[in-house]
Amino acid sequence: MNSSLTGEDCTALVSALKLNPSHLRELNLSHNNPGDSGVKLLSDLLTDPHFNLENLQLWDCNLSEKSCTALASALSSNSSSLRELDLGKNELQDSGVKLLSAGLKSSHCKLQKLELMGCSITGEGCAALVSALKLNPSHLRELYLNHNKPGYSGVKLLSDLLKDPHFKLENLQLEYCSITEEGCAALLSALKLNPSYLRELNLSNSKPGDSGVKLLSDLLKDPHFKLEKLKLWRCDLLDNNCATLASALSSNSSSLRELNLGFNKLQDSGVKLLCAGLKSSHCKLQELELVSCRITGEGCAALVSALKLNPSHLRELDLNFNNPGDSGVKLLSDLLKDPHFKLEKLKI
Repeated sequence: MNSSLTGEDCTALVSALKLNPSHLRELNLSHNNPGDSGVKLLSDLLTDPHFNLENLQLWDCNLSEKSCTALASALSSNSSSLRELDLGKNELQDSGVKLLSAGLKSSHCKLQKLELMGCSITGEGCAALVSALKLNPSHLRELYLNHNKPGYSGVKLLSDLLKDPHFKLENLQLEYCSITEEGCAALLSALKLNPSYLRELNLSNSKPGDSGVKLLSDLLKDPHFKLEKLKLWRCDLLDNNCATLASALSSNSSSLRELNLGFNKLQDSGVKLLCAGLKSSHCKLQELELVSCRITGEGCAALVSALKLNPSHLRELDLNFNNPGDSGVKLLSDLLKDPHFKLEKLKI
């Protein structure tokens, strides 16, 4: 929904839902302006045992701290059916997250997905969030903290939470959180201790460094680590990091199915090193993104040679914003003729 809905409009909407509460499962009010009064009405409705809403999206709704108090009250209600909450692009700040955490820590809160992208959260807000989730660790499966500033202190606290065997997070999004090499080391060390649950990790626009990539690759070889999707775009990766990642791709224990290395200066030399993993029969990668990695026809040749040796798994290949030239396009075209090569989506 995107129609500049106001608090007054929310009153009409909530009144209608009160009269017929039992069917609606998803409500998207993103890019509107319900105001604190509208969010309060919605929150009160969420405590109605007959209202079975499971997914509420309030992205970019000019929410304030007061809205967080109302939502926390709903989250801590035994009657709430809410499982997914998107509060992204609201200036909640640490103060708002602290108020929201009062609901998150309640044993009645069954939230499985929480999106807090671009909410001006620092280490202080992360501390409140982690404290709440330590008290109620068993429900949340997806946490989106993209475009915030947790700093090392916030990342360290999140890492400590990831060590908790009762915390069963499957999807952690930390894109544009400026995580340092030290922060990446803390996160990955935690996952080594509790490797079984995480399926998707986004560390894009971080600086893992050589040591972080090495830790990550070693973790991917752990048969207990079931990560399937990894995003490392714009992470200052270089060609030498590709050799490390290739060793993980060629491991029989790796569960990785999607890898995004876009906007890194891998060049042809890096792609050649990565291909040592791609050509392995143990590599089960289904999606590979190499957008803007400075790849020319030479890199395409290495890629095609590798995929000819292991053609049956890859379904999506994104090579946008590279320079394959006529020779690279010709090699890729020839590969597409191979009946064993089952690519479904190609971007050049």
